[in-house]
Amino acid sequence: MSGRAHARGASLLAIYFCFAAAYFLSYFFRTTNAVLSPQLTTEFSLSAGDLGLLTSAYFVSFGLAQLPLGLLLDRHGPRRVESALLLIAATGALLFALGQNFTTLFIARALIGLGVAACLMAALKGFILWYPVAQRPALSGWIMVAGGSGALVSTAPLEAALQFTSWRGVFFVLAAATLLVAGLLWRNLPAGHGDDPPGRAELLAGLQQVLQSARFWWIAPLAGLGMGGFMAVQGLWCMPWLIEIAGYSKEGAAQVLLVMSLAQLAGYLALGLGATRLALWGLRPRQLFLGGFSLHVLAMALIILCGKNWSGLLWGMYGLSVTINVLGFNLLAEGFPDRLAGRASTAMNLMMFAGSFLAQWGIGVVIDASGALLHWPQADGLRAGFGLLLALQVASWLWFLWGWRRHAGAEVHQ
Repeated sequence: MSGRAHARGASLLAIYFCFAAAYFLSYFFRTTNAVLSPQLTTEFSLSAGDLGLLTSAYFVSFGLAQLPLGLLLDRHGPRRVESALLLIAATGALLFALGQNFTTLFIARALIGLGVAACLMAALKGFILWYPVAQRPALSGWIMVAGGSGALVSTAPLEAALQFTSWRGVFFVLAAATLLVAGLLWRNLPAGHGDDPPGRAELLAGLQQVLQSARFWWIAPLAGLGMGGFMAVQGLWCMPWLIEIAGYSKEGAAQVLLVMSLAQLAGYLALGLGATRLALWGLRPRQLFLGGFSLHVLAMALIILCGKNWSGLLWGMYGLSVTINVLGFNLLAEGFPDRLAGRASTAMNLMMFAGSFLAQWGIGVVIDASGALLHWPQADGLRAGFGLLLALQVASWLWFLWGWRRHAGAEVHQ
């Protein structure tokens, strides 16, 4: 029985809910440190570099898992892979709640990153296995709605929850919720993983094919630096920016983050509702991808230039524009056969999370180095870190634009 035939026995709503719950948790884990950073910094006496390294541990393990994850998804399917990995995430959340020093917290956050590494990729793989091509962009948009919801809840609602519990209590709840979602995935997802799962040699050959593709290297730099940079800023450095440069209180900064997350959620909703219609109007994923990241780069430039002025509008535009990132996976998949879907998507995801790790840690290093060597205050170090990130994003945007005609129609054939 084929994967699509298996899926007929399971409700689309049940499948979506399982994937959505997992991706909600993944995004919540990713962005919690933006709100928790003042407490963590005070309790553990962290420098900016320490805080950046601690938060980016999630991205390190998440990124390192991507290439093996692609092999596992193409071989064993979403149900087995994602439900097993979420048990690791639950363990990491529990360890983080119990952590008493930087090393323990770093290990715990790395376990969390590893455990949620499949939350988006498993969903995309499942949609390819079980649903027709025309439905996939909309389904991808809807799964990103769940991620946007996780980002939203990790802003002002999380700040409000801290009035009733500690950051440790938050992670105890997260550990229990992750364990529950792992069980739901195992119970409700179809067991199918394709009609003829590839062998080990074929898996490795397919991965090599993806990594040697000119199409992959046309898309990957903009995806990696665009989405990766956004995750670094959203997950940590937006809060210090809003407090140190824009002059907000901690509560006011959390409200601005809520606006950004609401805009991000609205973008994903629009994508879920309108992707199929836009395709009928001739707007293909590559055009939307370029347009979205053009707006994203502009928003980052205006945030740096304007300081506190128009903060809500600009951070909202910053969050809205990045929602187009999910179409990078669809754009990449247009050039590869379905049998390579897991490997192509996870290779792209690796680039995004490598970019996020480098940006998140790198901004912290710039802040510390500018303070130590140039005696700059933290606000100036933040501006320098954001400026460097913007320069790299502009370079990747120009690379994508330069390769528009050369690579847009390139396909990898079986």
